[in-house]
Amino acid sequence: MPLSFNPRVFHYLLTVHLLLLSTAVVATVATAFGITYNPSIPKLPPPDYVSSTIQSLHFPVVRLLNPTPISIRAFAYTNISLLLSVPNHLVPSFATNRSAASVWLYSHVLPYHPRTHFSLISVGSDVISSSYDDVTIDPSTIILPAMRNLYLSLRDFGIRTISVSTTFSFINVMTTSFPPSSAEFQEPINSLIIRPLLQFLDETNSSFLINIYPYNVYKINSEIPIGYALFQENPYNFRDDIITGVRYGNLFDMMVDAVIAAMAVFGHENIPVIVTETGWPSNGNNEAETEANRNYAEMYLKGLVMHLRSGMGTPLRKEGVAGAYIYQLFDDFDPKKNGYSNASRSMHGGQNWGIMYNNMTMKYKIDFSHSERVLRNHKELVEMVLGLLLLVTGVLLLI
Repeated sequence: MPLSFNPRVFHYLLTVHLLLLSTAVVATVATAFGITYNPSIPKLPPPDYVSSTIQSLHFPVVRLLNPTPISIRAFAYTNISLLLSVPNHLVPSFATNRSAASVWLYSHVLPYHPRTHFSLISVGSDVISSSYDDVTIDPSTIILPAMRNLYLSLRDFGIRTISVSTTFSFINVMTTSFPPSSAEFQEPINSLIIRPLLQFLDETNSSFLINIYPYNVYKINSEIPIGYALFQENPYNFRDDIITGVRYGNLFDMMVDAVIAAMAVFGHENIPVIVTETGWPSNGNNEAETEANRNYAEMYLKGLVMHLRSGMGTPLRKEGVAGAYIYQLFDDFDPKKNGYSNASRSMHGGQNWGIMYNNMTMKYKIDFSHSERVLRNHKELVEMVLGLLLLVTGVLLLI
C-alpha cells in the first residue's frame, strides 16, 4: 500500500502534542526553596566558603540580608539566584532621592550583573515594625516611593530582569489567619501602603513578599495544636474554613491563603507570593518557650520541605507559593555583646533560628535539595514523553 500524508491525523497528533507539552511544562514548575544568609553576623566564615556550602546543600535561591559587595561577588558564576534586601535605614533616602538608589546599585548590583544572578530586590524588610523605633519615620510615605525610585534606577541602567518589591511580616499586617477567606490587611496599613503597592506589583510583574512564621501564630493562639503547626499528620490536625468549606491540613497553608484572600479583595489574587522568611527556633529566649527546641525545629523544617516537594500548593493557589526562604543559615549571635544583635532580638526575640552553627556544621539531618531534584526529574519525564510522541507520530503519519 503506498504511503500517504493524512492531514487529519497530523492535526490531531499536533493537538495532543501541545496539550501534553503544556501539561509537562506546568509540572516542571516547582517552588524555589532557599535560605536566608546575613553576612553581617559576626565571626562567620568568609563568604566564598559560605557560598560553596550553600551550593553543596543544593539551595537554588538565596536571600541576602544586609548584603555586602564581597558576599554578592561570592555567588558569581554559580547557579544560585539572589534576592537582595536593602537595609531598612536606607529606605528613607531611597524615597527622597533617586540618586541614592542609583549609588546603592552602583556598589551592589552593577559590578556583578550578570555574572551574579539577581532575581529580585526587596526595599527593606518589615519596614513597618522597624519604624516603631523611630517616630519620625512614616512608612506610608517612604516604602512605595523608595520602590519606584529603585525600579526606575534599574531601568536607567538598562536592567529589566530584576524585580522590585518590599517585605512584610504576617503578624504586623494581617487582621487574622483564620478563616483564611475572611482575612484582610490591617488598617490603616491596608489603604495607605498595601493597596497602592499591590497595584505597583501588578504593573511591574513583581511578587508580594511576606514573612510567615507558624510558630508566632501558634504562640498567640492556644487552641492551635502543636502538630498542626509542625506539618504532622493525624486525624485531628485539620481546620475547616466555615465560609468556603475548604479543609486545611497545616498552619502554613492557612497563613498563605489568608494573604491571597486579602489580596483578592482588591482583585490582585494572582500576584505571586514569596515567603521570604519561615522557620522554627531551636531554642527560646526564656524557659517559658518550651516549644522552641531542636526537635520541633527539625520537625517543622522536614515537614516544610516535604510539603513543598509534594507540589500540592494551597487550596486557593494550586501552584503554591513562588518561593520560600528558610530563616536562616546561621544563628545571629554577637560574641562582642555576649548576646544577639539588636535586629535579631527585636525581630525574633533573641532566639536561635539557624540551620547551621557558625563553625559550619549542620544542626539537622535534612535534605534541602528537593527543588533541584524535582526540576531535573520533571525535565527527564518531559523528554521521555516527547520522545515517545515523536515516535508514534512518525509511525501514524506513514499509515
